[in-house]
Amino acid sequence: MSADVINKAFLATEEEFLSLVENQWLHKPLIASVGSCCLIGIICSGELYIANAGDSRAVLGRLDEATKDIKAIQLSAEHNASRASVREELRSLHPNDPQIVVMKHRVWRVKGLIQISRSIGDAYLKKAEFNKAPLLPKFRLSEPFDQPILKAEPAILVQQLCPQDQFLILASDGLWERLSNQEAVNIVQSCPRNGAAKKLVKTALCEAAKKREMRYSDLRKIDRGVRRHFHDDITVIVLYLDSNFLFHANSRVPLVSIKGGGDSGYDIGIIDA
Repeated sequence: MSADVINKAFLATEEEFLSLVENQWLHKPLIASVGSCCLIGIICSGELYIANAGDSRAVLGRLDEATKDIKAIQLSAEHNASRASVREELRSLHPNDPQIVVMKHRVWRVKGLIQISRSIGDAYLKKAEFNKAPLLPKFRLSEPFDQPILKAEPAILVQQLCPQDQFLILASDGLWERLSNQEAVNIVQSCPRNGAAKKLVKTALCEAAKKREMRYSDLRKIDRGVRRHFHDDITVIVLYLDSNFLFHANSRVPLVSIKGGGDSGYDIGIIDA
């Protein structure tokens, strides 16, 4: 495993999806506006690889030996135009475009359309040939572009795991809009392994309901298509790190294998908006 292998996997996925868009363009032009953030975590030979394109986030829960508390350590940075560093990167990549990032409805957006600067898909901002009719006018730019506006290349972090590392939270921005890194870590630490991800999702939804001065049960009754006005999609994976397995297992044992069910090594929670 290497950062180069992961980067090539992202780009291969991007290439395959853009080929799909090209094949379906005339019959399903809306597919050119379809895209996704992508966040992956890989553990291999005691090393942790985090690769991110978009505004999902990876957070590590690590034991502080002095206080015995579990501290939150953020392992990824969001590619979102709300961050000054992302706006600076976009302006450096597109120095002749004063409208590369604009404030719209009090939110920074790339070309006034989208908040993220990296993704898989979103062909309408990758290739000019997909930014024209029959694509809906709301996705079209008024001026042509000769280089991709968004990127698919991930930012990759590689670091050695240590025995104090307890678990990893991988989640979409729908969770982090409602919970801080430390709040999420505290919830996972206080929950049984089987159900921690679902607890995170429910807590985030409760916060979304509270903001709208409504009950959680009433929020869940709202149709999915309408719920987007109340909260974003939320996907959460919690991966528990077994230090005995990671650091003391026989070298012939595949360090990347995990088991599910009951006292599983991972937990997943998903809610659509």
